[in-house]
Amino acid sequence: MTDFFLSRRKLMGLALAAGAAPLLPASAFAASSPPDKRSGQIIAGISQEPTVFNPILLHIEVDEGVYMNLFSPLWSVDPKGSFVPELAAEVPTTENGGVSADGLHWHLKLRPGVTWHDGTPFTADDVKFTLDLINTPGFPAFSKAGHELVRNITILSPTEIKWDMVKAFSPYMSILSWTFLVPKHKLEGIADYRTAPFNNAPIGTGPFKWESRVPGDHITLAAYDKFYGKGPYVDKLVFKYVPDLTVLYTQFRTGDIDYIGLQGISDDHYAEAVKLPGRIVSSAPEAFIETFDFDLSHPIFAELPVRQAIYAAIDKDSIITDLYYGLPKPTESYLPTESWAFNPDLPKHSYDEAAAKKLLDDAGWKPGAGGIREKNGLRLSFTNSTTAGNHLREQVQQLIQQTLQDIGVEMKINNLPPAVMWGDFWMQSKFETAIAGLDFMTGPDPSAPDYFDSHSSPAKGGSGQNTFEYSNPAVDKLLDEGAAIQDQDKRKPIYQQIQAILRNDLPFLPIFQYSMLEGTKSNLVGYAPNVNVRSNCWNIRDWYWAS
Repeated sequence: MTDFFLSRRKLMGLALAAGAAPLLPASAFAASSPPDKRSGQIIAGISQEPTVFNPILLHIEVDEGVYMNLFSPLWSVDPKGSFVPELAAEVPTTENGGVSADGLHWHLKLRPGVTWHDGTPFTADDVKFTLDLINTPGFPAFSKAGHELVRNITILSPTEIKWDMVKAFSPYMSILSWTFLVPKHKLEGIADYRTAPFNNAPIGTGPFKWESRVPGDHITLAAYDKFYGKGPYVDKLVFKYVPDLTVLYTQFRTGDIDYIGLQGISDDHYAEAVKLPGRIVSSAPEAFIETFDFDLSHPIFAELPVRQAIYAAIDKDSIITDLYYGLPKPTESYLPTESWAFNPDLPKHSYDEAAAKKLLDDAGWKPGAGGIREKNGLRLSFTNSTTAGNHLREQVQQLIQQTLQDIGVEMKINNLPPAVMWGDFWMQSKFETAIAGLDFMTGPDPSAPDYFDSHSSPAKGGSGQNTFEYSNPAVDKLLDEGAAIQDQDKRKPIYQQIQAILRNDLPFLPIFQYSMLEGTKSNLVGYAPNVNVRSNCWNIRDWYWAS
């Protein structure tokens, strides 16, 4: 626990030690053609350790970088938000007969000749098995949203399947773009899916197959010779995890890793990073929102004025400008500004110590021992947690700790290793407050029932990521309404209203939208940032070494 205080001047000085430098655009990569013969390996450096290798179990964003290379969805989503066929032979639409005009009937044609990494043919049985397994009562699914509406799955042939929907659900196209299929022949009849042998030796249909894992250090995948698509163009893909962001950057600088992603290059290193010889560093908007999160089941945070006061006492401008070099964009929404449903008219945050104090005074929180406010025997004291080793977030915590102390609020700091922080501690809402970067969208779709529907809290027995334990019947209703409408123009005002309600309720405090600094060696070609996915490892099958 951190219980010392830096002076604010010193804190800002830490962040401003480097000079400014221009960034290279994300498109500043060499133009060449993929090689005729596969060669070499790619070492992808990431700051958190993937630990869940069944892609339909509860997991976090870091695991998906592995899934994108090991498994396949029916279709993927590209940087423009367009769906691209993967295991499906074509993306179903009303025009091609794949989805009925009312959204209630789906008919999919699958890509022929696809095999699992053990040589077993991929068929419609695997699609039905995956959807049925997700919907199995008690199965700890990453999400059941959309899937629970599927009924009457019928296998027409090994490459053709159809099903009905209980009701139209527009986000389901996007949900399926993030749903990786699993093999029936390896998972059927398993008693406990959390301890299944498959989890330590997963088999997919993706461009790379599982080779080995060294817990706490790295995962090695090998190219799959019978991959259905183009590529991969390298023999091996290594995910190397380095939790300390400074050490991760150092390994990028020295050449020990070829690509730096997942939290990427911390902003205090960018001035040096863009000048590194033999490296290309790019800045691209991300769908991730940096958030200060509450567990609303805690008696302190059940009071809206407390949440409002904490928000008013956070110096968001200093965080963005002085600690993050002005690279991220301040936001009041859960959606990135690039989303078609983004609401630009939400109330703008203002750092206002006097307003924060008044909110607490009016709510009956009076100064007590040591200047910390009290009410009904409760001290206005709580713990904040995030990933240990993320030094910029640690500086943010120290700044917030100081500004909250100024209004009579005590925030203690207890940071944890990533695997612990984002395990049950996060998923089961065992935190009091947390700082996390969250991608609330599903592909390009703005619907976020996993995070905001009252039935999506794992701590309450639900399936989803509503770790805030947030419950608002009006939001539940709007989420249902928005998902039932097919027309995007008619959906837009519904999601803008959801954003307005969330901005008022503050189950989390939106700090900024990420602009991720990532980099590759200059002769590694193919990196393409994609705001519609949770990891820019999404297309490593297209990457290659230029000669």
